[in-house]
Amino acid sequence: MSRVSKPYEIVERALELSTTDGLVVIADEHSSANLRWAGNALTTNGVTRGRTLTVIATVDGAKGTASGVVSRSAVTADDLEPLVRAAEAAARGAGPAEDAQPLVSGVPSSPDFTDAPAETGSEVFADFAPALGDAFSRARAGGRELYGFANHELNSTYLGTSTGLRLRHDQPTGTLELNAKSPDRTRSAWAGRSTRDFKDVDPAALDAELAQRLRWAERRIELPAGRYETLLPPTAVADLLIYQLWSSTARDAVEGRTVFSKPGGGTRLGETLAPLPLTLRSDPHAPGLESSPFVIAHSSGDSGSVFDNGLPLAPTDWVREGKLERLTTTRHTAGLTGLPVSPAIDNLVLDGGGERSLEEMVAATTGRALLLTCLWYIREVDPATLLLTGLTRDGVYLVEDGEVVGEVNNFRFNESPVDLLSRASEAGRTEKTLPREWGDWFTRASMPALRIPDFNMSSVSQGV
Repeated sequence: MSRVSKPYEIVERALELSTTDGLVVIADEHSSANLRWAGNALTTNGVTRGRTLTVIATVDGAKGTASGVVSRSAVTADDLEPLVRAAEAAARGAGPAEDAQPLVSGVPSSPDFTDAPAETGSEVFADFAPALGDAFSRARAGGRELYGFANHELNSTYLGTSTGLRLRHDQPTGTLELNAKSPDRTRSAWAGRSTRDFKDVDPAALDAELAQRLRWAERRIELPAGRYETLLPPTAVADLLIYQLWSSTARDAVEGRTVFSKPGGGTRLGETLAPLPLTLRSDPHAPGLESSPFVIAHSSGDSGSVFDNGLPLAPTDWVREGKLERLTTTRHTAGLTGLPVSPAIDNLVLDGGGERSLEEMVAATTGRALLLTCLWYIREVDPATLLLTGLTRDGVYLVEDGEVVGEVNNFRFNESPVDLLSRASEAGRTEKTLPREWGDWFTRASMPALRIPDFNMSSVSQGV
């Protein structure tokens, strides 16, 4: 067998080896670079490289089409035939796939399909690392300690199918998490950023933000559980609405299992969810949040199908001007439900029409309110209402008449993001943010801060 090593060559060779009715091959070339620091000093850094090959074989039968999926890492040319045969054997041994559809065809090939994969490395931190060093010096002089990590990944995906698709997408993903702590560890503050290349991340600005929060925390105020006017920052809004997006599959709604199910049957599509003109949308071409413009599915599930690989993605409004507009579907579930084909897209934007920053929303507060930093340990309590529970973390601050007057204890909350949208009294300016809870799985989000008049802090938490 001829030696093949380039990603597109591996895809082509795997397709040549096929003996089944259909084949989808996904080659993922992955590289990453990271920095970690603690106590105002770098501790570790590293660079990694890797390759994963996923082969999806399909076999047509009298009762329907079956599929078999096999993925392996560090695949070489010698591994290709055994991998293809394993996928074909899995397909022949499986029953008809419920989500079976004709493999996608007719999509123009990517002009860079045969190019080498994009790679990241330590050079992505060329400007960021020195600026971080300066932040260490300022933090040390100001009596605080910085901890955290920066990670940058670049994934080049090559998708080829027996129907002629030859598609390629390069996905950069950068995340920064920064914690500032007082020397006695009694006070802690967090900030996070999502980025494509670290050129838009300013460690000095982040350090200044954290320094201010540590000063707020010098005064400690104990508050009981209850309902409070609460300012949710963009990161917290993102974590809540990402969970809402994950819970918005059309089939589950039609079958009466979710908050988007209509009592008595059907879905809540067309209903008003929010009195504010909120639009929740995904767009593979959203500036700064660019994601794959076609479906990449390594497995089938409620929100994705391997048969849809290569299906073009278009801008989609999930909620438009406050009304529920779309639920996620594959081609299969769209056929089952009679709804439009609306595959999941790897970013999320909430537009509320507001112009105020979070700081301006704080200043405009009359009376008493809580200002959150972020949420974590979010778990579902009731899918019928999408009731979620979780904890506040790294700083809850008391606002009185437009000024932060101190830090209060942490809380456990019980809220539904759908219900929160119906009660939000103000949306701020939409800005790119890093979800704290879901940052390992979903990083591309732009959200406004939201003012909730009666956020349910159900109990006091001893967490920090």
